[in-house]
Amino acid sequence: MNKKTFFVYLLFVTTVVFSQERKFKLQAIAFYNLENLFDTIPGENDKEYTPNGSAHWDTYKYTNKLANMSSVLSKIAVEKCKGGFAAIGVSEIENQTVLDDLVKQASIADRNYKTVRYDSPDRRGIDVALIYNPKIFVYEASQARALYVKFEPDFRTRDQLVVRGRIDGELFHIVVNHWPSRRGGEDRSSPMREAAAALAKSIVDSVEQVWPETKVVVMGDLNDDPSNISVSKILNAKRNQSDVKPGGLFNPFAEIHASGIGTLAYKGQWNLFDQIIINDKLLGTDRSQLQFFKAEIFSREFLKQQEGEYKGYPLRTSAGGVWLNGYSDHFPSIIYMIKEVK
Repeated sequence: MNKKTFFVYLLFVTTVVFSQERKFKLQAIAFYNLENLFDTIPGENDKEYTPNGSAHWDTYKYTNKLANMSSVLSKIAVEKCKGGFAAIGVSEIENQTVLDDLVKQASIADRNYKTVRYDSPDRRGIDVALIYNPKIFVYEASQARALYVKFEPDFRTRDQLVVRGRIDGELFHIVVNHWPSRRGGEDRSSPMREAAAALAKSIVDSVEQVWPETKVVVMGDLNDDPSNISVSKILNAKRNQSDVKPGGLFNPFAEIHASGIGTLAYKGQWNLFDQIIINDKLLGTDRSQLQFFKAEIFSREFLKQQEGEYKGYPLRTSAGGVWLNGYSDHFPSIIYMIKEVK
C-alpha cells in the first residue's frame, strides 16, 4: 500500500468510526397507589368493600376496577421502553388474589408479569407489592420488614417490601413503601412517618453494606412530600445530584414538587407523596451501565377529572360515596435509566 492509498484508507476508516451513532436503551421502574384494590369477599379488616358494605362493592365494580388498573399498567413507560416497565411497586392491595387477578387481565396478560407480596399487620388489611416483568427484571430474593414504633407499641401498618434482583445483569434492591397516613393531622402523625423513614434508611444501609455495588431504589406512597423531615432529613434524600455523597440518596421528585406538580390533590393543593428515590450507584455519566436519566409523573389526560370543581385531579374509583368507575386518587410515578448499547 503506497502512501497516497494509505491516507485515503485512513480517512475512510476515520469517517466510518465517527459517523456511527451511539445507541442507548432505557429501562423504567415505577410506583402506583392502586386506591383500595379489594375483592368482594368480606375479610377480617374489610367491611367496606363488600356487597353489603358502605361502598356496595360488587363483582361488576371489582371487574371494572381490575380492567381500569391493568389499562394503566399497560401504558406506563411504553412510550420510551418497548417492553414497558421492568418493575412497578404498588400499594393498597388487599391480598394475593386481587394481585393475581390484576396481572391476568387481558391488556397485560401477554407480558406474564410476576408478583412479590407478603401479608402485613396493617389494620386496614392492605399491603404493598412488586409486579415485575421476568424478561427484564430477574428476581433473586425478597423479605418483608415490619415497622415497630417504640412509643406506640400497638401501632400496626404496612410492612416495607425488599426485593433483590437484576436488570441487564446489574444488581438492584427495590424497597416498596406505604408509610403511615396523615390521619389525625400532619404534625400529629409525622412521628410515625419519621419512624418509617428511619426503617427505610436502615434497610438501605444494610443492603449496601452486604452488596456495596448494588443499585438501590426506595419507592412508595410516603404520605409526605420530598420537603418533609421524614424524606429530606431522616432518609436524607437530596434534591440535587451534586449534593449526594457516596452512600447517599437522590430524590428526583424533589425538583418536580418544587415546581408545583404533584401526584394527588386535596383542597386545591398538590402533594407529591408517590416518590422514587435512588442511591448514588445510579448517578453518573458512565453509560456502560444503567444510570438515572429522568423522572416523570404519569398524569395522562384519561387519568384526570375532565370537568367540575375537581377538574385536573386524579379520576378516582369513587368519591363521596359515589362510584365514578375511575382509576386512583394518585398518579403513577416513573424513573427511567439509560444504558449504552454496544
